[in-house]
Amino acid sequence: MEYVVLVDEKDNETGVMEKLEAHREGKLHRAVSVFIFNSKNEMLLQQRAAGKYHSGGLWTNACCSHPRQGESVYYAAIRRLYEEMGLKCALVEIFSFVYKAHLDNDLTEHEFDHVFTGVADAIPVPDSTEVAQWKYMSLSQLEADVRDHPEHYTEWFKICLRDRRKELFDKQHS
Repeated sequence: MEYVVLVDEKDNETGVMEKLEAHREGKLHRAVSVFIFNSKNEMLLQQRAAGKYHSGGLWTNACCSHPRQGESVYYAAIRRLYEEMGLKCALVEIFSFVYKAHLDNDLTEHEFDHVFTGVADAIPVPDSTEVAQWKYMSLSQLEADVRDHPEHYTEWFKICLRDRRKELFDKQHS
């Protein structure tokens, strides 16, 4: 059984809860999202495996997950990027934000999300239980596709792209 770390609006830990239960109840919990770019400034996207407990088959950033209790958000991001995509690279936290989104399967994501970026040109070797496929896209291609097909993308990804576009695409090489 997997657990998430419950937090308040300032990211102070308030307890732990089984992951699916936290998503059923819409409890605020800590999360990490990793955005990877190649040297051409294209973003790595993954299509979530169909069997995921929510948002299966949707496109999103390179990696999204939850830190374990006692694990730093940085190490959770490093760990999950390797577990999901088979990639290792330096990561930098560029911002965090709180969002709440209603998902499929009567679940709610309510996360204090720590967002990291990194640069890698290695070929991903994804875990097929996590990732159906992957691709790199330029900002112009990505924005056009999200505009034309928003239903193909996860809610948190669309929020990051809409609200923090400049930070995502300008800060990963600093």
